[in-house]
Amino acid sequence: MECVVQGIIETQHVEALEILLQGLCGVHKQSLRIHELCLKSVPNLGLVASEIRLLCDLEQPEPTWTVRHVGGPMRGSGAEQISVLVRPMLESKVSKNALRLFYALGYKLDHEQLRVGFAFHFQRGAQITVTVSSINKMLKLHATDEAVPVTPGIQLVEVTAPASSENYSEVVASVSSFCEYLAPLLHLSKPGVSTGVVPTAAAAAASLMSDGGGTK
Repeated sequence: MECVVQGIIETQHVEALEILLQGLCGVHKQSLRIHELCLKSVPNLGLVASEIRLLCDLEQPEPTWTVRHVGGPMRGSGAEQISVLVRPMLESKVSKNALRLFYALGYKLDHEQLRVGFAFHFQRGAQITVTVSSINKMLKLHATDEAVPVTPGIQLVEVTAPASSENYSEVVASVSSFCEYLAPLLHLSKPGVSTGVVPTAAAAAASLMSDGGGTK
């Protein structure tokens, strides 16, 4: 399973966020360029519709593929009281023929997108990953070179951490604690809960750019 929160930030403040993350994480960022294909099952594959995502990492010299399945969020009074979404998640490396395989199994392409940005991977009470990316849509099937932003001027920020049924409470606490450091720039919440940009972002970004020298 995984713990996840999301938020948005204006592109003009992304460099300031990068400076903040660099200082908090103490590691170098990794470039991100992911072609994501969402596949959905057809009725004859079972009573419950199934959705999987194929992720192609275009940053690698030879593109690598991963299949990912995300389940529904944890429910109950305990889940309602925490600010982090906890959900089952399975992923595995697959070959470049995976798309052809899932088509043969009866899955259909629902939509595809290109995520371009950067990520930080680090240990801070849990193995946390922060991704900052623009979401782009393809005007033609699989035409990643012609992708255009879905929301120009806005980028998606996602904080995730792997967890298990035994330790998710500790992981939730680690993610929540880390997100507090980002609060002046953006608000992070459960996926699907829109909170918009924060009013303090411009001032916080200006301060970070001044302290950080505006350099990458």
